[in-house]
Amino acid sequence: MLEVVCQAARQRKLVPVALTFAPAPGEFFARNAGKTPPARLQRLRDKLACIWTVGVHHIQLARFNAMMAAMSPDEFCDKVLKTGLNAKWVIVGDDFRYGKGRAGDVKTLHAWCAANDVECYIMPAIKAMDVRFSSTLVRDALRAGDTVTAAAILGRPYRISGKVAHGDKLGRTIGFPTINVPLWTPLPLSGIFAVRVYGVDVDGGQPVVGAANVGVRPTVKENGKPLLEVFLFDFKGDLYGKRIVVEFVKRIRAEEKFESLEIMTQQMHHDIAAVRAVFA
Repeated sequence: MLEVVCQAARQRKLVPVALTFAPAPGEFFARNAGKTPPARLQRLRDKLACIWTVGVHHIQLARFNAMMAAMSPDEFCDKVLKTGLNAKWVIVGDDFRYGKGRAGDVKTLHAWCAANDVECYIMPAIKAMDVRFSSTLVRDALRAGDTVTAAAILGRPYRISGKVAHGDKLGRTIGFPTINVPLWTPLPLSGIFAVRVYGVDVDGGQPVVGAANVGVRPTVKENGKPLLEVFLFDFKGDLYGKRIVVEFVKRIRAEEKFESLEIMTQQMHHDIAAVRAVFA
């Protein structure tokens, strides 16, 4: 979709702009209703970076709040598309809904655009074997630990980025020092994974492989906060404060609560052997 809008902008000598929301509407409505929101697939920083790489010249980050949620479809188009962005050409997916109560759809948008001299292109769904690609499908795959399907939909392996932070230093006491990246909630995936880590700056930017745990560490913490821990193979160095990108290759197993640290440590040896087998 972003590539299409950039191409249309070049042909019409317009500025390609992407409009996105923070928080996502689904997250806003879920939290307001006291429900668990859909898992965020990436940090806002990474979302914006992905948009920039396609060639968009401007990103309009709109705050989704009660005022915006109360806008009628026409009010949204008048205030955001016309007054806010001075839109001349608009592209949305074929399942696009907007306005209070999701009252607006591609038909109402097309009608508004026609009345306001704005070109409107409805992009058909991307499918494979009659399966519609969507963020929900990616979430379902990641929740099931199916990194292969998630990568096929995304067009690349699933990744999480963040700054390496200080942890409890427990890993080094049991022979598995880790780098730690705080995460958000709810998590899009959890468990033990074979991963590649970028940003470590070895061998000309080549990734370092390792074993990662994504979760809340139930064996060592009560009500622990979500954390990404990575044990890097064949690497020693200080990475605190460094921004890294962790690429998920394959899930080894689900996160578990063990009866003791000794039992957990024994399992970690098996996990690391399984991860090495993946990369072998």
